[in-house]
Amino acid sequence: MALMPKRVKHRKSQRGRIKGNATRGNTVVFGDFGLQATEGGWVSAQTIEAGRIAAQQYIRGEGRLYIRVFPHKSITSIPLETRMGKGKGEPDYWAATVKPGTVLYEVSGVSEQQAKITFARLAHKMPVRVRMIKREA
Repeated sequence: MALMPKRVKHRKSQRGRIKGNATRGNTVVFGDFGLQATEGGWVSAQTIEAGRIAAQQYIRGEGRLYIRVFPHKSITSIPLETRMGKGKGEPDYWAATVKPGTVLYEVSGVSEQQAKITFARLAHKMPVRVRMIKREA
């Protein structure tokens, strides 16, 4: 099941612009290895869930997976072949706003080789470019 907020103050949000690098959530905190975004963009709730499943299937019961992003932003769309005007569309899906440097996932309790394979599986699903980083001592 895809992630989404329990309740929001406003149903529809403006698109906004992704400026600058992430100043928060840009280091490995919970696990030993992390998957860090190297470019900005939106990561949908469905994509986050698909990544979680791909990683869990590989890790099985050995390690622990941490998801560091949450989809707070509602993305709207109007139906196809609709004329101009008639207002803004209905919320279509939820997305997490990702800045360059944001840590998306973390794993602990696995070797570096296993983490590398896990993150390779995750990277295929992500709409932004990513890289693997280690926890700093």
